[in-house]
Amino acid sequence: MEMEVDTGSTSEASPPSNLKKLGLKNSLQTNFGEDYVFQIASSQDIPALALSLSTNVVKLYSPESGQYFGECKGHSGRIHEISFSAPASPHVLCSCSSDGTVRAWDARSLEQVSMLRAGPSQEIFSFSFGGSSGNLLAAGSNSQVLFWDWRNGKQVACLEESHMDDVTHVQFVPGQQNKLISSSVDGLLCLFDTDGEINDDCNLISVMNVETSVAKVGFFGNENQKLWCLTHIETLSIWDWNEGRREANFEQARSLASDQWNLSNVDYFVDCHYSSTEDLLWLIGGTSSGTLGYFPIKQNSNGTRIGEVEAILEGGHIGVVRSVLPASSDQISRGIFGWTGGEDGRLCCWLSGESDLLGGNQSWISSSLVMKPKKNKGKAYMEQKLLSDGCWQNGKKKNRFQYPCRRDLPVDLRILLSKFLDLEGELSVVRILLCYK
Repeated sequence: MEMEVDTGSTSEASPPSNLKKLGLKNSLQTNFGEDYVFQIASSQDIPALALSLSTNVVKLYSPESGQYFGECKGHSGRIHEISFSAPASPHVLCSCSSDGTVRAWDARSLEQVSMLRAGPSQEIFSFSFGGSSGNLLAAGSNSQVLFWDWRNGKQVACLEESHMDDVTHVQFVPGQQNKLISSSVDGLLCLFDTDGEINDDCNLISVMNVETSVAKVGFFGNENQKLWCLTHIETLSIWDWNEGRREANFEQARSLASDQWNLSNVDYFVDCHYSSTEDLLWLIGGTSSGTLGYFPIKQNSNGTRIGEVEAILEGGHIGVVRSVLPASSDQISRGIFGWTGGEDGRLCCWLSGESDLLGGNQSWISSSLVMKPKKNKGKAYMEQKLLSDGCWQNGKKKNRFQYPCRRDLPVDLRILLSKFLDLEGELSVVRILLCYK
């Protein structure tokens, strides 16, 4: 049974007394071109931040000073996920891409040290290490979940009956490494037991239906018994994954979050962040101008609701933010709150309001940054994006463009389209462009 979702007050919210003021320590331009920052990853063992960019490279920086270390170059398609998670290899960075490969890089030499390849015309959207031995690599592909033995690079299984569309995210359950959750554009969350010989018939434990295309999922709770789920139409749901039960569903999550601060409307959600010390989940929402808010998910006897904003990151970005990386406990003790990256090509480092490094300034941005002109977000801009983005397929006429997967829509287009259209189902560009005529 789903818990009641408390919609709260619709009046304009004033900033709560515990709202954190965050200072901008550093803001770097990762390139002077039109590249986006897709994701930021870090290692607990080496002082490096890895950034995946829309130019299909991974760049490494110092998390403290922002010093540029170099880049890992080899992917021929969009990089969907990066992580310092290889077994017993803290200096190894892994990445997966639309070119159908999972690659491993030595973060010290920036050289590629290994590569696994899926089948022909396959893309890889996500990967995770786990299994009983810790050496099982799972990857989400085109309607398939693939498995390799990381020690010898041999593919050991392919699940192709559980999902009917692109598998957007895979993740082993923390503390129960033999169990894997997968999410897909088909709206399903699948739970697998990866012990023994892996196949669709014997290893699928349960299926949860989100009823719309899933973007990403994550575990939270003292025993990681809960699952949060963000969708491509910016909804949020909370699940008890072990029982396969949805506990809360926020179909109007953007409106509910927008009511909980006195800034402009929340246009999209970047991620969720769980603090184990506070046992609290935050929903991270953003505006098209680059402001971020941390909205707590509150549970009480009246139901589950999106609470008043507790942290605001403003003044660092001038475009959509794609990735948020929280600081480690050691970095938090030194006053660092975290890092963000976005479509303006910037990597921003944020300080907590209690940091002595803030002085009298709550936010600042280096005057040496090259500022990009703001783009026209109207019909002409949409047409140009549809023509240039690699996910669009060209027919004989303009009205023959179609997107193969809602996941491939750029965030800025999703923001525009969500104001006019329900993104359920496959839409043609004809229908999209009619909204702007």
